[in-house]
Amino acid sequence: MLQEFELFNGSLQEVPPSKKLIATLNAHSFNTVKKDSIFREALRASDMLLPDGISVVLAVRLLQGKKIRKIAGDDLFHYEMQRVHQKGGKCFFLGSSETTLDLIEERAKREFPGLQIYHYSPPYKPEFTEEENRAMIDAVNVVEPDVLFVGMTAPKQEKWAFEHFDLLRAVHICCIGAVFDFYAGTVQRAPAWMITAGMEWFYRLVREPRRMWRRYLIGNTLFVSEILKEKFRSFGKGPRLVTLQSKTVKPEQN
Repeated sequence: MLQEFELFNGSLQEVPPSKKLIATLNAHSFNTVKKDSIFREALRASDMLLPDGISVVLAVRLLQGKKIRKIAGDDLFHYEMQRVHQKGGKCFFLGSSETTLDLIEERAKREFPGLQIYHYSPPYKPEFTEEENRAMIDAVNVVEPDVLFVGMTAPKQEKWAFEHFDLLRAVHICCIGAVFDFYAGTVQRAPAWMITAGMEWFYRLVREPRRMWRRYLIGNTLFVSEILKEKFRSFGKGPRLVTLQSKTVKPEQN
């Protein structure tokens, strides 16, 4: 299954200013796609799939011998906010609670005063009705934002953005999950030195062991096992049947 995913291998500054669906891939999302075909299709259809996790970066190095850089959802968020702020554009936050969205808007107005900020809090439920989907789409399309941040947790956010991509009048549609809570301050992100060392997962596990133990202790073990099996399977058997691909988005020609 790994050969299905083409990971972005470049700089965010290379992202074209045209309509794009941007998502992330980490060990947890890879494990999830094995039992969720729509989620798999959504990630495959993304114009940019960022390697958001040290485990994915190391897997690419082990299987392909390529060095790629981890690009987290938080990195994407801050890049997009700065980019749109410089042009005096509009951003839209879709997802999370009104309380969290108010905290996001309050902070963003301080840090990016030239940015027009909008948000919408959908119902907290596993699936939306047609009316609820229409209300969310209409709220976004009235604004026509330069960037739409979707934060409903994976895989719900990626599937929603993928299924409604053609109906959304937004330029960059970014699925960034936990970043909403990080930026609002309701969840604390790991210190910079732990992020640099590839230990952010450990920080989250220690902070929220009851919620994260299955994802990191079991999920990461399953991911590593899958990668090692593929590596061993490649010995003496010619070309690998399963690899992680990487791609660079080239600037669009006028």
